Amino acid sequence: MKLLRILLSFALTCLLLFGSPIAAFAFCGFYVAKADASLYNKASQVVIARDDKRTILTMANDYQGELKDFALVVPVPVLLEKEQVHIGDRKIIERLDAFSAPRLVEYFDSDPCAQYFYDLESKNQPTQSSTDSGGARRRLDELGVTVEAQFTVGEYDILILGAKESDGLETWLTENGYRIPPGASELLQPYIRQNMKFFVAKVNLGEQQKTGLQYLRPLMMAYESPKFMLPIRLGMVNASGDQDLLVYILSPKGQAEVINYRTVKVPSDAEIPVYVKQTFPDFYKAMFKTAYNREDRKVAFMEYAWDMSSCDPCSAEPLSQEELKKAGVFWLDTPSVNDGVPTFRSRRPQPTSDRVFITRLHVRYSRDKFPEDLIFKETSNNEFFQGRYILRHPFEGTAACETGKQYKQALPARFEQEAQTLVKLTGWNIWEIRRKMNISPATQEIPFWRRIWH
Repeated sequence: MKLLRILLSFALTCLLLFGSPIAAFAFCGFYVAKADASLYNKASQVVIARDDKRTILTMANDYQGELKDFALVVPVPVLLEKEQVHIGDRKIIERLDAFSAPRLVEYFDSDPCAQYFYDLESKNQPTQSSTDSGGARRRLDELGVTVEAQFTVGEYDILILGAKESDGLETWLTENGYRIPPGASELLQPYIRQNMKFFVAKVNLGEQQKTGLQYLRPLMMAYESPKFMLPIRLGMVNASGDQDLLVYILSPKGQAEVINYRTVKVPSDAEIPVYVKQTFPDFYKAMFKTAYNREDRKVAFMEYAWDMSSCDPCSAEPLSQEELKKAGVFWLDTPSVNDGVPTFRSRRPQPTSDRVFITRLHVRYSRDKFPEDLIFKETSNNEFFQGRYILRHPFEGTAACETGKQYKQALPARFEQEAQTLVKLTGWNIWEIRRKMNISPATQEIPFWRRIWH
């Protein structure tokens, strides 16, 4: 009886929070698994904190190889000075990933005969220095390249370059030891036409050794520009196939979206067979691939959109104000009374100076389907959304009352619907799904030809 009172109390809490049994079923649940960046072998991650024309961009480096061979070339809209470049914290990106990842939740059917309903829930110096020889200066002039800034931040030696011709820029980078893919000039040219600068980084091995770390830390850059974009084309030069990109956009206003490609929500709120709990990573990858192909491989998928002060169900606790500042959020002017202890499931509007709305966009891109860089816009859309997949465990008791008998009789049709939903989401074989669910399509007549051909 004590357990029953606890479960009933939890259900009533859900009803009070969300106002109706329908809303309670939609949100109160137990989170059991998440589909984070670790599912993908080549997933790049970028954090963009954006308010009006001000941006702090964080790039996670998942570089694998000799550090002396590392080279990063990123087009930027303005000339950056040393004070505008910062070393980020890798753990903050991991926190954002865990908080916003698509999730699997599970519910347990109550006894249909009961009168209540509940849910459970050695130092490398820059090649180009201020004491360049006359020959090096002449070479710069010949190639139309200008070194507009030069500094070291953390373990990175950084140059800000201007260029007149893409061929000249590619040649200069190659001659000065930056290992970039051959043929990059074709993709550099559009940025040069827009008078953009080039943020170029190499690893300073001496400074890297001082960190004692076995990985490269994220690089952050702050700038003010009307351009709200992310250059992705340079990453396609020597790509052998599709690449995954996760973008976490933090805004005081609401959802962000891509405007030069369609932004669509990832399929969500689907009830799927309980056995998927054991194979959720495989399910999510197959589901995403199916949706990606269905949309002709040229959309940005929204996987999550939520106010950072709350979550339901939570796959990770919301980030504290201190963590958000480390993620680049620069508009947190007023300390919160709950700083460091976010209010769970709070839906009250937050003051603009304290509000952080996160949008997680997942882009799988290739050169033929994404000929342009990603261009974003902030919106005032405050609708909450999450990629969420539901497991409903059936009641396994006797359920001897008339309502219980009706419940038991309805289960085969429900299981078949879950199997059909899984087929639609993933393209998996229906007969294999039924085998794993230990069901047969007894409620449907089998077509005569299936007995022979299938």
